[in-house]
Amino acid sequence: MLLATDLDGTFLAGDPEDRLSLYQTIAAHPEIQLAYVTGRSLEAVLPLLADPTLPQPDFIIADVGATLVHGDSLQPIQPLQSVVDALWPGESQVASAIAAFGLERQDVPQARRCSYFCTPEQAANPALREIADELGCDLLYSAELYLDFLPRGVNKGSSLRALADWLELDHDQVLAAGDTLNDLAMLSASFHGVCVGQSESALLEATANHSRTMHASRPGCGGILEAFAHFGFLGEHGIAAERRQAAQPGKAELVMVYHRLPYEEYRGAGGKLQRRRPTSPNGIIPTLLSFFGDGRKGSWVAWAVHEDGDEPFDSHTTVDAERYPKLTAARVKLSKEEVDIFYKRFSKEAFWPTLHTFWERATFNEDDWQVYLKVNRAFAERTALEAAEGAIVWLHDYNLWMVPAYLRELRPDLRIAFFHHTYFPSADVFNVLPWRRKIVGSLLQCDYVGFHIPRQVENFVDVARGVFPLKTLSRQNCAPRFITYGCAVGLERMTTELDTGSRRVRLGAHPVGLDIDRVRSALEAPKIRELMVHLREEMQGVKLILSVERLDYTKGILEKLNAYERLLAHNPELIGKVTLVSVCVPAAREMTIYDELQSQIEQAVGRINGRFARVGWTPLQFFFRSLPFEEVSAWYAMADVMWITPLRDGLNLVAKEFVAAQGLLGGRGVLVLSEFAGAAAELKGALLTNPHDPADLAQTCYLALNMPASEAKARLRELFDIVCFNDIRRWGEEFLAGVEPQQENKVLELVG
Repeated sequence: MLLATDLDGTFLAGDPEDRLSLYQTIAAHPEIQLAYVTGRSLEAVLPLLADPTLPQPDFIIADVGATLVHGDSLQPIQPLQSVVDALWPGESQVASAIAAFGLERQDVPQARRCSYFCTPEQAANPALREIADELGCDLLYSAELYLDFLPRGVNKGSSLRALADWLELDHDQVLAAGDTLNDLAMLSASFHGVCVGQSESALLEATANHSRTMHASRPGCGGILEAFAHFGFLGEHGIAAERRQAAQPGKAELVMVYHRLPYEEYRGAGGKLQRRRPTSPNGIIPTLLSFFGDGRKGSWVAWAVHEDGDEPFDSHTTVDAERYPKLTAARVKLSKEEVDIFYKRFSKEAFWPTLHTFWERATFNEDDWQVYLKVNRAFAERTALEAAEGAIVWLHDYNLWMVPAYLRELRPDLRIAFFHHTYFPSADVFNVLPWRRKIVGSLLQCDYVGFHIPRQVENFVDVARGVFPLKTLSRQNCAPRFITYGCAVGLERMTTELDTGSRRVRLGAHPVGLDIDRVRSALEAPKIRELMVHLREEMQGVKLILSVERLDYTKGILEKLNAYERLLAHNPELIGKVTLVSVCVPAAREMTIYDELQSQIEQAVGRINGRFARVGWTPLQFFFRSLPFEEVSAWYAMADVMWITPLRDGLNLVAKEFVAAQGLLGGRGVLVLSEFAGAAAELKGALLTNPHDPADLAQTCYLALNMPASEAKARLRELFDIVCFNDIRRWGEEFLAGVEPQQENKVLELVG
């Protein structure tokens, strides 16, 4: 069968349960072909195609019948479109012919039609009809306000008949649905028809004697459901036999959905799978765990690798029965190949470079996208089974972009929150992604979406506006929490709530904070105290510039090395007086995309040391390995200058770690920070630099090396106050407070 339905007031309207029931039925029955038949232009229909809660149409009849396209490709349905095109005199001809009437053109997209605002008195002018006849056009006047010039004989009904005949469908297998007089043409044809509940009285009067048109009592989708049963579509029991229940609620009041489990899995003696606390420090995981420290019922959803032939898969495990007695790890079973494609290859080769504005490095593969969707669907299905009625689901980062779309369909009752840890770029960059509409449509299914800084919030809003006709409900000033005009990622005002037309989405800026106690514990360790004494003796008389980052083209490592070479060349008095220590954490072996960068870095290191080294002094010490956090903390404490220069970064916690180490020991180290790092919008007191400008990189580092002690102390004091106050606990509490602002007295608190 073919369901041909108007949109506003019909397919997009009705009780939420009726909408869900109809949409699920269409999705479950591939034999039901769906046609959107609308007065909107095709351009105005595009936002609906990005809405994951709506069934995607097989065909679209837009512009009151003047546009006919396939729903998947949006290409014209031929030869049907060519027939309409031949009847249209052209937009400029219509506009010129009626210029003397002073009608105001509607400022909405239009194709093969011209739409004007028009009073009833103007519409009654016979001269308009004469001009339409001369042009070979029909006039359609509606709602006592809108006047459309259309190709002669073209309307919703004629185009629907042409489509049905092209599909070779018996007209008894077509159900047309509408709610206004604009839908009369398709309800007057030989199809089954339904005027949904709350239709215009004029439409009801016009179809009162139509034997094949029923008048439903329920509005929108509910009326279409009534028509399915009335005309016997889907068999004897109609829609009643097709209704599916949403996933049954679980017991978790808070569900954390993260790509990593809160523990590590490894193969012990005999190959048995065992668990242990994470060996690689991650400040976020302990913070997220602490939300369950008061005995709150919760689930932590993450993937676990499982291959055929392994021991039976455990879908649920405990996390820490003593500290988190009611927290369960809900494991999503993935093969190693799925993890490699979804995370190590696709996410890192398609999304990572695009998000960091290196779109020319991105590789887009449709097969990999399908694996990504499969994995996200698996995460959503597991989450739906874990969450209690009305629970909060907290999703993390771009690896799980599509989970909200699937989850909203499975569990409409949930409060879905998403935090985007990675940088979110401007629209002209993000729109390079082939799947941008689906991604944005999914994120707009959330109740709350958080980013590090206001600039990233507004970048998201800008991207979303290119997909949906959004309405801004509220905005707020960014100061005093954030820098406004003082850096490349600053902003004066940010959007805090949007209306998508079907739901409200709140937005917030929450820079991830630091676990100060973790830094304190590292600095208090006896071995680290000994190391600091050793470093102090070793670096006596030499100023230490420190750099710590992962091997990645986004980190600006090569640019920094070239700037250091420039610094020494232009300031020979620094030779023998400064040393750059660079700690570069290598990428995983399978991440071959970094091989060329590593080679270039190694060549630069050799060139600089070969050019400037003196007996007893090495200008550059490069550690191409991961150092324990405690050891890195000792270097933080000893550094005179911390040189952090990413070309683009969502935040940069290394900057905060340096500030914490210096502040805890009463230091006066200077932070030189890229103005393209998210932290630059928060860390007042840092010296900001442009990593794309070699001269500025070198000059700012020189200023830091020669900064008066009093100024350096004052800057560090301001930075330390910001880092201590806005720590990781505050980040978590403020984010969840944003998820449920109406319940300010019921904020979830962390329990240490």
